Amino acid sequence: MKVLTAAQMREIDRRTMEAGIPGLVLMENAGHRVVEAMDREFGPLAAHHVVIVCGKGNNGGDGLVVARQLHTRFHPRRLDVILTADPAALQGDAAANWRMWRACGGEVTHEWTPELAGATLVVDALLGTGLAGPAGGAALDWIRRMNSGFPHARVVAVDIPSGLPSDAGKPVGEFARADLTVTFTALKIAHALPPNCDRMGKVVAGAIGTPAAMLEQDPALWLHLIEPDRFRKFFAPRERGAHKGDFGHVLVIGGAEGKTGAAAMAGAAALRSGAGLVTVACANPAHPALIPELMTEPLPSADSLAGVALRKSVVAIGPGLGASSATAALVQRALASLSCPVVVDADGLNVLAAAPWPGGAALRVLTPHPGEMSRLTGLDPAEIQARRIDVARALAMQRSAAVVLKGQRTVVAFADGRVWINPTGTPAMATGGSGDILTGMLAGLLAQFPSDPEGAILAAVYLHGLAGELGAKCLGELPLTATSLIDYLPRAMHACL
Repeated sequence: MKVLTAAQMREIDRRTMEAGIPGLVLMENAGHRVVEAMDREFGPLAAHHVVIVCGKGNNGGDGLVVARQLHTRFHPRRLDVILTADPAALQGDAAANWRMWRACGGEVTHEWTPELAGATLVVDALLGTGLAGPAGGAALDWIRRMNSGFPHARVVAVDIPSGLPSDAGKPVGEFARADLTVTFTALKIAHALPPNCDRMGKVVAGAIGTPAAMLEQDPALWLHLIEPDRFRKFFAPRERGAHKGDFGHVLVIGGAEGKTGAAAMAGAAALRSGAGLVTVACANPAHPALIPELMTEPLPSADSLAGVALRKSVVAIGPGLGASSATAALVQRALASLSCPVVVDADGLNVLAAAPWPGGAALRVLTPHPGEMSRLTGLDPAEIQARRIDVARALAMQRSAAVVLKGQRTVVAFADGRVWINPTGTPAMATGGSGDILTGMLAGLLAQFPSDPEGAILAAVYLHGLAGELGAKCLGELPLTATSLIDYLPRAMHACL
C-alpha cells in the first residue's frame, strides 16, 4: 500500500480532476467509503444515534455525503449533523453537498445540546489534512467536545483525526480522539509513522476513483506499507520432492566468548524461517545454547573466512561478535569479498561505524537500531528518530545497500530510494536478543528466495513484528522473550496466508 505526503495527495487529486473525474465524484466516493467502513465496524447502523461534526472545507463536504448516505440508505435511530460554520462560508464541492443534503430534507444544528451526549457514533469531519498550525475557534471547541462530550460514542475520523498533522511531526495543538480513521486513495505519513499512527484507532484506506497509474509514477519517491500480499507466495506448499539443499545454507558468524547465545538465537531463527541448512561459526561451538539442528564451526579469521563461507547462500555477521581488531578485519573482509548476500547486525555495524565502507558487489543488508545508526551516520539519535525515512533512505542510497532501521514502525530502505514502513510490532519486543532473531530471519528467508531478495527482507521484518504481537497477546508484554518470537513465528506465517 502506498504512503503519501499531504503535498503528493493534493497533486494526485489535482491530476485526477484534470483527467476528467470531477471533485464532486471524488467527494461522493469518499463519503461512501466512510459509511461502508462504519457499517463493517459498527453495524447495524440503524441501531445507532449518529452525530456528524462538519467543518467548512472539503472534510466537511465528505461529512455531508456521509450524512446523506446514512439518511437515505441506513436510517439510523437518530442522526444529528453539526455544521461549525455558516452555510454561506461553504465553497465548491462542500457547498454543492450542502445543497444536496438540504434537498433530502436534512437539517443541521450549530450548537451543542445535552441530547447529543447520548450519541453512540460520532463522525469527525471537522478538519482534514490541510490544517496548518493548531486548531482554534469553533474547531477547537468541537475537538474538545468530541473528546469529552460523547461518553458512549465511538469516533470515526474522516481522513485524519481533526487537529493532527498529516505528515511527520508532533501535534502543535489539541486533536480529536478516534477509534476508526477512514482515509482515501492511500495512507498519509501520519497514518503510518509514530507518533501519530498511534492516535488513529484502526486505519482503513478506500479507493475513490484515482487512476491506479497515477500511483505508479516516480516510484522512488513513494513510501509503501508492508503488507502480506507482497510475500504471501513464500508460504505456499513446497514441491513434494524438495530437499534441504533447495532452501539454502545460512552461515551465522558471531558469538564471541560469553556471547554465544546471540549467534545461537540467530541460527535458530534462520532454521525456523525455513532455511534448509544453518551453520553457526562462534567461539564456543559446543555451547549448550546451540540446538542440535545447527551445524557449527569455530569463529573464523579474516584469512580463513573464504573457506568457512564456501557454498553458503547467505552470511549473517555480527550477533555477539565482539569488538576487536580481528573482528574489524573479519567484517571488512566479509563485506568486500563475499559474493553472496551479507546481513550485518550488532557488533558488525559497530565495526562499520569506525572504518571505511568496503562495499561489495552482492546484496548487503544493514540492520541498525537508532543508536547504531547514529554511529554509522554521525547524526544524533533524536534527529534520526525525527527523520527516520530520510536517514534510512540516504544511507541505503549512499552505500547501495538495504537498510533496516529498527524501532517502532521499522523502516526498510533500498538503494534505489524506495522505502517501506512496517506496521507490525509491539513494545514487548524491547528485550535483549530481538535483533538477533531478526538477523536470523532475514538470512533464512534470503537463502530460500534468492530471486526475490526485496520480498524476503520485507517478509522477515513483517513476520518478526507479527510474531511479537501474537506472543505478547498470549503471554503478555512483560514475559515475552526473544526466543518467544521463534515460537510464535509459525503462527505469524499462517496469519499471512
